Amino acid sequence: MPQMAPLLWLNLFLFFSVIFLFFLIINFFIKPPFKMEFTPEQPKPAKLFWKW
Repeated sequence: MPQMAPLLWLNLFLFFSVIFLFFLIINFFIKPPFKMEFTPEQPKPAKLFWKW
């Protein structure tokens, strides 16, 4: 029984970290196109450079 507790915590940590990384990837892939659509005057390379 005592050996199962660290495994459970590791599973929870990995689960939440995967969800957080998935949210960050969605945020990076969805938000820049909308920003570029709303501001077409600015050059795209500069916008991408400032985004990173």
